[in-house]
Amino acid sequence: MNSEGSRQPREIVMPGDLLEGEKLKPGAGTYVSDGKIFAALLGIKSVKSNYVNIIPLSGRYIPAVGDSVIGKVEDIGPSNWLIDINSPYPAPLHVNEVPWRVEFGDTARYMNVGDVILAKVLMVDETMRVQVTMKDQGLRKLQGGQIIEVSPSKVPRVIGKSGSMIQMIKGYTNCRIFVGQNGRIWLDGEVDNIMHGIKAIQMIEQDAHSHGLTEKVKAYLEQVSGQTAPRTE
Repeated sequence: MNSEGSRQPREIVMPGDLLEGEKLKPGAGTYVSDGKIFAALLGIKSVKSNYVNIIPLSGRYIPAVGDSVIGKVEDIGPSNWLIDINSPYPAPLHVNEVPWRVEFGDTARYMNVGDVILAKVLMVDETMRVQVTMKDQGLRKLQGGQIIEVSPSKVPRVIGKSGSMIQMIKGYTNCRIFVGQNGRIWLDGEVDNIMHGIKAIQMIEQDAHSHGLTEKVKAYLEQVSGQTAPRTE
């Protein structure tokens, strides 16, 4: 069940922020000036065995209101679930923000730890704490399929201009695909087709800025699918 009371709050720090605390020693991601310890990079402050370290946020998803995300239930409380959305903090999903009528203390009947959902970012505050909702069209619990993760910065390239790249992958693989702004991508279809879709997405992530990427991905999909044009819905 929810252990919010025992959780250590995670503190996001900026480069140059003073890291206060008794008897702290400088660790990874820090520097010392005039006998004081400062953060050397943007990240999450972590203290272990009196060493203060900064866990970098590079590559992590920075949420924005309205973003569609793929989340994983990581904890359950009597009136909410905590959702891992690949951002600095887990995002609470309150029972008022799901498409079911949930009685207090009955949350585990509807979703349990490990369940995967499509959600939308409802609120982000100045400390990057997030709330999410499932009360919108198309938002739901995901069943089956496979999830892969890419760098959130590569998501626009995976989607393509006006959705062109992801539609091409869907057409050649005949898979259902949902791309979360948080870098998680869900694919569902025949096993071989899912593997082809994953390979195409990995090609895009690795060569996101290369010339002729669309043609390269298309050639691969034509080869593995035996099609010269994608299926249309």
